[in-house]
Amino acid sequence: MLIELRKGMTLHPGTFNAVIAPEKVMVAALNNTTGLQRFLFLYVSGNYSRLLSSISRSSKNFEVRRAFTAHQLFTILKEAGHTVVLVEHDPTLFEGAEVMIPQIAGMLKEAGRESLVILYSPTADHTFSLLMRQADHLIEIAPADDRDGTARYRSPRSPRIKGITPYGQRTLEVS
Repeated sequence: MLIELRKGMTLHPGTFNAVIAPEKVMVAALNNTTGLQRFLFLYVSGNYSRLLSSISRSSKNFEVRRAFTAHQLFTILKEAGHTVVLVEHDPTLFEGAEVMIPQIAGMLKEAGRESLVILYSPTADHTFSLLMRQADHLIEIAPADDRDGTARYRSPRSPRIKGITPYGQRTLEVS
């Protein structure tokens, strides 16, 4: 059972994958993977899900669980016996429970030994960065309008020196 994110980018069983990608990419990968309905699929979301309403769920093998705390997420992962486990990252689960982050990362890694485990987020944050350290693979797909990979690094501040654009170059003049 393989999930193809993009041509040539495939997620394999027996791995823990951290995926940073636009929502459209992840939804398309899940909806276009034929045969995904034959496998036990666990979708875990936190307080809010960006993807769930867009995923076509015609299979009886598709289970949705919600975790409202890091402890609930730990329990869900501990009990999971599914072929595919997709965890949609929610940093609010770890507020006040930062000590659970290494344990959750360890559970994701452990589950990835026998299942295809995907930790998904459209953008990386501090908590996601800590969780992905245990991942076998990190896949980051930039939005189509950000082909240079610079959009998220641009400063919202205006330039300090008049006449210089934020991404332009100034020629030094010899006097």
